Amino acid sequence: MGRLKLFIPLLVFLLLAALFFAVETEVSEGEYDPKALPSALIGQPFPTFRLPALLGEREVDESLLKGKVSIVNVWATWCPTCLYEHPFLVALAERGEVAVYGINYKDDADKARQWLASKGNPFAVNIVDASGKLGLDLGVTGAPETFVVDSAGRVRMRYQGGLDEKIWQRHFVPLLEQIAAEEAL
Repeated sequence: MGRLKLFIPLLVFLLLAALFFAVETEVSEGEYDPKALPSALIGQPFPTFRLPALLGEREVDESLLKGKVSIVNVWATWCPTCLYEHPFLVALAERGEVAVYGINYKDDADKARQWLASKGNPFAVNIVDASGKLGLDLGVTGAPETFVVDSAGRVRMRYQGGLDEKIWQRHFVPLLEQIAAEEAL
C-alpha cells in the first residue's frame, strides 16, 4: 500500500494533463469561444429601462432600440479596452452601417462627456447607467460588452471584449446580414 501512494501524484498529473488537452483541442477546433458568453437574453426583448441620456436633459427608454437594427456598446472611461475599441466605434458610426448606441456603465458622467468631446462620439444616444442596474439586467460582467439588437428590439447577440474591424467582420457582419435577410421577408 505504501508504494501505491507514490503513484498518486503521477495519476493526478495525468488526469490534469488529459483535461487540459481536451480543453485545448476544443479551443483549437473552434468549438469554444471565450468571448461568446452565453446570455439568457438572446431572442428576448432588450430589458426595460428609463434612464437619462448623457448629452441631454431627456430620459430615454428601450423604445429607442425599436424600428432599426442597432448595436449597444457598454463602455466606461475607467475601462482600458474601451479606449482601444473607441476609434473603431467612431469609424463604424461614420460608415453608417448600423445605429450605434452607448451605455455609459458605472462611470462619472462628467468624465464620460469629456472623453467623448476629446475622442469623438460614435453614439446616436448614450445612456447613463450610473448605478449599473441596466448592466445587471443585461448580464454585463464588465466593460466593454456589445449587444446586437434587431428592429423588433430583441437581443440577438452579446459580445464581450474590445471591437475592431477583424472582430466586426467575423462576428457581427454575418449576423447583421442574416437579420437583414430575415426582416426583408
